[in-house]
Amino acid sequence: MDDFTTLTRFIEQTLEIHCGNYKEDYIKRRLLSRMRSTSTTTYTDYLKYLKSNPPEIELLRNALTINVTEFFRDHDVYEVLPQEVLPELFKQRKRLRIWCAGCSTGEEPYSIAMILNEMTAHNPELSAQIFATDIDKVVLAKAQEGIYNEKAMGKLTEAQIHRHFTRLPDGNWQVKSHLKEMIRFRPHDLMSGVPISRWLDLITCRNVTIYFTEHQKDELARMFHAALVTGGYYIMGKTEYLGRQVEGLFTAYNSAQKVFIRKE
Repeated sequence: MDDFTTLTRFIEQTLEIHCGNYKEDYIKRRLLSRMRSTSTTTYTDYLKYLKSNPPEIELLRNALTINVTEFFRDHDVYEVLPQEVLPELFKQRKRLRIWCAGCSTGEEPYSIAMILNEMTAHNPELSAQIFATDIDKVVLAKAQEGIYNEKAMGKLTEAQIHRHFTRLPDGNWQVKSHLKEMIRFRPHDLMSGVPISRWLDLITCRNVTIYFTEHQKDELARMFHAALVTGGYYIMGKTEYLGRQVEGLFTAYNSAQKVFIRKE
């Protein structure tokens, strides 16, 4: 067994992150970044460092999981949601079930919750439940707390901030309870093959799969297909795509914004 394999096996056993589901180049780049930070030069040295410095384990977890996000990231997608996707779903049922997979620190589920709150404010018959999940429990705790600094609020309008956030004494902003009540944050491993729930109307999993192997991307698409109701929507990141083995499971609704509809 070579040094890299020994290290990745330790990672899988300790962090419960299955390295084989990610592109090898991605894993090696992330490891190299942590090795530079810890002044280690070989995989063997870094493994010794990991075993003797427990705080490094969480730093490595953060390096391996993808936690880049922001409120209303990719503006065009957030125009399609309130103008087309959500109104169409509300025509079919009055309570929607939504899964935001790979939610990181929570900006995406809170963005969707803001849209839903504004859509349902004058129609109390309409409501929604959002399941927001991530494998990284540290970022998930931040999402649940719902506290963001001034920089994170940059894409929000003054009206959105006033309506959905409370200013804290330290200058940060906290999400108000009416949004938090709409969201259930849960730890979940997308590699498990088991969805967080079924009979879902909408799944968003954006900018998460770009580092997955082609096989794992296909398995994820099959899992999402099984979790959605017929006619439910799946939204991917703009640089992501459905592989040939699974593209027949969905119909393209808006190819530019990577919005798909589940087939039978």
